[in-house]
Amino acid sequence: MSDAGIKDILVVTGGKNSGDFLRLLANGKQFGLAHINYTYQEGEGGIADALNLAEHFADRQKICVVLGDNIMEGNIRDAVDDFRKQPSGAKILLKEVLDAERFGVADLRDGKIVGIEEKPKNPKSNHAVTGIYLYDETVLCDKIRTLVSLTAR
Repeated sequence: MSDAGIKDILVVTGGKNSGDFLRLLANGKQFGLAHINYTYQEGEGGIADALNLAEHFADRQKICVVLGDNIMEGNIRDAVDDFRKQPSGAKILLKEVLDAERFGVADLRDGKIVGIEEKPKNPKSNHAVTGIYLYDETVLCDKIRTLVSLTAR
């Protein structure tokens, strides 16, 4: 993320090993970060709950979300630069794989993602979701709040 010009990071963590992130990442200076912040997610709230915790950090700005259970190879700089030029919307990074049934798989139409299916028996494509998402400011302020309230019912 630092190579892509992202210098302020929020780590959302939970569970009994959450302190391991602080010990590993410290203040982020060794990774070229200006600031690294931490917040604690109680329970198993999922991605929507984690994003809800990031609302104050994002401060109505575009954000990059990287799920912690993924390993990145290569650089996301081009994707981040392209996204910065977008006036609105989202960008989800995909990777072509041979065994798509093991992943969340994008359903693509005219080059746009119209759906994502988790570990499908018959994948609609061979494009796996990498766990790297770029969102405009409406995701945290509007869409996630709606999702969290729907899942709380």
